[in-house]
Amino acid sequence: MSSHRYVAKYDDEDYQEYGEYEQPKDPRRPYEDVESYEPYEPFEDDVETEDPRAGRGVRRVLSGAGGLILTPVALGLLSWGGLRQQMLIQATLSTQRDVLSISLLAGGGILLLAVGLLGALSATGPILGGLVWGVAPGVAAAAVPEWGFRLMKYLPQNDVTYGVTSWLFIGGLLGTGFLLVGAGLASRLARRRR
Repeated sequence: MSSHRYVAKYDDEDYQEYGEYEQPKDPRRPYEDVESYEPYEPFEDDVETEDPRAGRGVRRVLSGAGGLILTPVALGLLSWGGLRQQMLIQATLSTQRDVLSISLLAGGGILLLAVGLLGALSATGPILGGLVWGVAPGVAAAAVPEWGFRLMKYLPQNDVTYGVTSWLFIGGLLGTGFLLVGAGLASRLARRRR
């Protein structure tokens, strides 16, 4: 093996062409030789970030009011349509169809569906509607039936009242109330998992 070392030779022209070797600049002061240096100013975004809780109160109020208003209407339609169906089919052993009772049942079912869908806004609507118009009267009528009869005295005596009385004492209101409360709780739990 040869012990000869290669030494590169540079012409003076190369040295003059590239200039002298510049010393590295101090990294703490990278712009000290720049005349028009302006200090960095943080960018302020004009767009305000929205608080996710900002519209929560409005949604709760809308959902709660919808649940309290739509639930008794839905239960009234269902109980009235159910009473008409019962009187026509069971009492008379008739196989005729009553368009009004079918329409009442469908309308009541759609309104209950709407109350359940209010859970998309807030769980307050289904929970309030279910507790106030289903669970509370159902539990009261099961525990103290006299309260149910006293309550019915204050309502107008018509087919809707008779239908609601029937639903109350057979547990229909109680079951519907628990279903609405369950729908509200399910929507709340699903929202928390996101």
